Amino acid sequence: MSTTDAVTFWDDVHAGRPAAERPRPNARLTETVTGLGLPPGEALDLGCGEGGDALWLAGQGWRVTAVDISAVAVERLTALARVHALGDRVLAARHDLQESFPSGDFDLVCAHYLHTPFGLDRSTVLRSAAHALRPGGRLLVVDHGSTAPWSWNQDPGLRYPSPREVADGIALNPHTWTIERAEAPRRIATGPDGSTAEVTDHVLLFRRTA
Repeated sequence: MSTTDAVTFWDDVHAGRPAAERPRPNARLTETVTGLGLPPGEALDLGCGEGGDALWLAGQGWRVTAVDISAVAVERLTALARVHALGDRVLAARHDLQESFPSGDFDLVCAHYLHTPFGLDRSTVLRSAAHALRPGGRLLVVDHGSTAPWSWNQDPGLRYPSPREVADGIALNPHTWTIERAEAPRRIATGPDGSTAEVTDHVLLFRRTA
């Protein structure tokens, strides 16, 4: 499948959803940033989607680069950042992470549910994300550990790699990056239509030590 197919697919996904006035941030992001007491710095949001994470981080004082393959998602986030007086803290840009990676050094890189039915070498993308961290920075990878009723992927045979398997695939040098969390917690999630369901998240948190 081509890049054009991927862009069209994700543009259609976002265009088919009503634009939220203030999209919700992901629960694993807010708990991580709050729980670790991370001071505001430079953040990179990979696959920003509706922009809930980027807007929340910007509201906490972070300067955020938010990227997505969908121009619809990027345009919506740019508009929302202006509406909420966060335009000076949010830079939204379109990137096909299979082809390009944002430049810069960051204190936090987050990749929430970076799953796609199209070709994406996730291990390479996440390895690039780890190398984009400043010393002391964190890479937060949150994947699906179960299929929500509203997911675009309802394949009953789908298997979700564990956090440790994801870490093994990224293959970071343990002398430079330390795993601070590799867990599979459950929570009650709310879908785009307002319905709720119990889901499992696969949470992987790296810290760059040098």
